[in-house]
Amino acid sequence: QVQLVESGGGLVQAGGSLRLSCAASGRTFSNYDVGWFRQAPGGEREFVAAISWSGDYTDYIDSVKGRFTISRDNAKNTVFLQMNSLKPEDTAVYYCAAEETRPIKYWTHASWYDYWGQGTQVTVSS
Repeated sequence: QVQLVESGGGLVQAGGSLRLSCAASGRTFSNYDVGWFRQAPGGEREFVAAISWSGDYTDYIDSVKGRFTISRDNAKNTVFLQMNSLKPEDTAVYYCAAEETRPIKYWTHASWYDYWGQGTQVTVSS
């Protein structure tokens, strides 16, 4: 069992930055791949970014490439999402998710993950 807690959300003006954190407890976190998803009001949960257990591999949705960076510190059991040049369309509840690492990763699919946090609200004003 892995417990995930997101933090770092808030209200920011367009062009601003936020750094989200996903703190994990429970099993050895370094065995898990981690993804960030977001869900806007009335929308579906959307993949944003993912990082492998070692941090060697990352993946991003096209709309955030060059603006968002996912990273992790396994010694602190934490994954980060640095969000720069934020746009109003980035407004959503952001969730982190974890899944025990596997050779083939379907990490852009929400159904692949077994563990989810409660989410943190990000609001970008224009």
